[in-house]
Amino acid sequence: MTRTILITGAGRGIGAACALHAARLGYRVCVNYRSDAASAAAVVAAIEDAGGSAFAVQADIADESAVVAMFRQIDTRFGRLDALVNNAGILARQTRVDQMDGARIARILATNVTGSFLCAREAVLRMSTRHGGSGGAIVNVSSRAAVLGSAGEYVDYAASKAALDALTVGLSKEVAAEGIRVNGVRPGLIDTEMHASGGEPGRVARLQSSVPMGRGGAADEVAAAILWLLSDAASYTTGSFIDVSGGR
Repeated sequence: MTRTILITGAGRGIGAACALHAARLGYRVCVNYRSDAASAAAVVAAIEDAGGSAFAVQADIADESAVVAMFRQIDTRFGRLDALVNNAGILARQTRVDQMDGARIARILATNVTGSFLCAREAVLRMSTRHGGSGGAIVNVSSRAAVLGSAGEYVDYAASKAALDALTVGLSKEVAAEGIRVNGVRPGLIDTEMHASGGEPGRVARLQSSVPMGRGGAADEVAAAILWLLSDAASYTTGSFIDVSGGR
């Protein structure tokens, strides 16, 4: 039976790389996006041009009603869900904690934490044998920032990813006996457009000398780790993390 995967924030960067990789492995891919319909459509087109199956679904995962509607679209289209990649995440411009306001912090947490919880909830309701499902796997895309703290840049983002790590550990224990594996991947300095969102497009070049391997990473390298954790090759792995960070 063909497996179905939902990847949040799949219009660009790591999410897009995951979508393309998953399609090559035979998944039917649900490409979630918040606002950039053109980028999501380009990912879908690339998958379909290569003979795969994909569709784009718009939803701001910080909006609970939008998350519920998105999963219902998947139900209607495919009738099942086998894998979820909680990849969607945002950050704000680099600044110190003493310069952050509550609105900024709330925005970060709403997407990176609450949104991931909501998507995990809906996935569990469909995958869990307790709810009549046939099992599945979830990978939460965290960050080495959760460990390193991102001092002077975006401690709020780092804190949101640390919360995501706690979700990974706790949920993995809740659903391990219900056929669902939950793991995390912590990317390090990866060359994506996200650094521009923080106000420094050249951040990877500035910091790559601090990476033991001496370079930034590629989105494809992160996607490979994520798809391994979703695969049968990782059948005895849950509540675990892979750091894709060049040793940093």
